[in-house]
Amino acid sequence: MAMQTEQLGPRRALSNQLWQENPVFRQVLGICSALAVTNLLVNTGLMCLGLIWTTTMSSLTVSLLRNYTPQRVRIMFSVLIIAVYVIMVDIALRAFFPMVHRDIAAYVGLIVTNCIVLGRIEAFASRNRPLAAVCDGLGAGLGYSAILLAVATVRELLGFGTLFGLPVPVKLHQWTIMVTPPGAFFVLAVLVWIARSYAIRRESPSDDAGEEGN
Repeated sequence: MAMQTEQLGPRRALSNQLWQENPVFRQVLGICSALAVTNLLVNTGLMCLGLIWTTTMSSLTVSLLRNYTPQRVRIMFSVLIIAVYVIMVDIALRAFFPMVHRDIAAYVGLIVTNCIVLGRIEAFASRNRPLAAVCDGLGAGLGYSAILLAVATVRELLGFGTLFGLPVPVKLHQWTIMVTPPGAFFVLAVLVWIARSYAIRRESPSDDAGEEGN
């Protein structure tokens, strides 16, 4: 993961994570959740909300305390902060969505070790002001969640013939592979391919113009 040392404004920090440095299709990070919890949109949506909360609040906390945290315990301190917010997510899910919590509880706990959360804290929040850090964490969570929700939409639609647990009006052939981890891998691979192809087409004109100018 590229380490960002420049001071970015809040808007730039947010937009970078939504597209230019999207953690999934740009950096191929944190794909375990895409393989584990994206067979149903409801489960995926709640997991994404938990991740967005964790990345945003962890980034804010680390940024606020960045000048008071000893370097020798920085990583340990960051993991502790992430764990606190993940525990909050776990408690909320257990209280308000017990059925969903039963299915994704193990994966919620793994947010603590998610490379996206810790990576953004180390690469950005620990080096930037709180507002920019919040936008960066929010952008990372939203960018990651957009991919997970796209994967979940395809998998639930083709695997169960439903969306958010409700049957779709058009009868579709149900593919058993879509409800298994390999199905998530195939859908994610196609989405990453589409996103990267679009990014290449979008960026290539400016590159060509720069070469002509030289």
